[in-house]
Amino acid sequence: MAAANSSPRPGPLAGVRVLELGHNIMGPACGLILADLGAEVWKVERPGRGDDTRHLSGFGAGFFTCFNRNKRSLAIDLKHDRGRELFLDLVARADVVIENFAPGTVDRLGIGWEQCRARNPRIVFCALKGFMPGPYAHRQALDEVVQMLGGLAWMTGPSGRPLRAGASVTDILSGSLAAVGILAALREREHSGVGQLVQASLFESVALLMGQHMAGAALGGEPTRPMPERARTWAVYELFTTVDNRQVFIGLTSDRHWQRFCQTFGFADWADDPQLATNRGRLEAARLLPEMRARLGRLDAAALVGLAERAAIPFAPVNRPEDLWEDPHLAASGGLVDTATPAGDRVRLPGLPLRLGGRSFPLRLQPPAVGEGTAELLRSAGMTDEAIEGLAAAGIVSLHPGRPVEEGRD
Repeated sequence: MAAANSSPRPGPLAGVRVLELGHNIMGPACGLILADLGAEVWKVERPGRGDDTRHLSGFGAGFFTCFNRNKRSLAIDLKHDRGRELFLDLVARADVVIENFAPGTVDRLGIGWEQCRARNPRIVFCALKGFMPGPYAHRQALDEVVQMLGGLAWMTGPSGRPLRAGASVTDILSGSLAAVGILAALREREHSGVGQLVQASLFESVALLMGQHMAGAALGGEPTRPMPERARTWAVYELFTTVDNRQVFIGLTSDRHWQRFCQTFGFADWADDPQLATNRGRLEAARLLPEMRARLGRLDAAALVGLAERAAIPFAPVNRPEDLWEDPHLAASGGLVDTATPAGDRVRLPGLPLRLGGRSFPLRLQPPAVGEGTAELLRSAGMTDEAIEGLAAAGIVSLHPGRPVEEGRD
């Protein structure tokens, strides 16, 4: 399969200027989507140290590298009166502000929604929080907090052992929905001429994920079971361990799947067994899964995957994240982009999983060093080099010589 056309021509959001007051994942994920689509995104961070995610280790070590490509860095002290005024001057020239600070922080700093729209009535101001307005709005939240509160952790682990999902799914979903809201607000601005407040949240996002289980509980009239203990809908929807100790998932969700499975794997006795002809019959056949585990367990993973591919049934080997670097489909589809780490190494990371007219969206800018774009942005706002150097000497901004733009790189 050929990779999509990743032409360096301007993206659909070219000309949209975004000031991103983002940290951790939720705000930066929102900014990343807009940046990948061609918006001019300025990551606002503290002079010197920058975003704390630049310095995380362990589980958070990859946060900054993953969520900050195609952005420039504006290093500015928002606690200083001059820094705050400078930021509001930039708001007057921007289209979007994104912030995911703790509740009340931007208002205390004097750069919240009211102050920004007073400076620029056309501004689209996106506030990403743990909770929408309501009794919990004052609470601070994390992805793990809302996974527990919203039922996702309950659904993921076995009974009595709630388990956080293995990725920051709520942060990324909230950021994605915020990007959709920003695009909708920009569309409305074309008609109204004014911007508006866009709000997205972690808790309500995880509630959206739980909607299918809430509906199921209402229709079934029974308490919801965690996914590891869920009632079986399909007879074959299982992990199988191969002779070389790999795991492969197989899901047979139709009788056609079953027939192709039996024919391709050479299980003629099962294909001719009237009890196994329907999913209901297979569900009631207690002998089926133990015997299937025994038969498939005689195959190695490559053989099992090859047969499943030929049978055109749903299947997947169980992979680790590192396995995606060598995934042939991602390689052929151009799904990974060569990204610089803070240490100067390179790692291939997933690009935006979206195409428009067959076109994907390339890496144009590597994740920036702290203050890498500060001078450029202030010059575009009419400041002289002397004035910029004065702000840097006072510690209100920090500058960085920068790296060249990598147009069209994928």
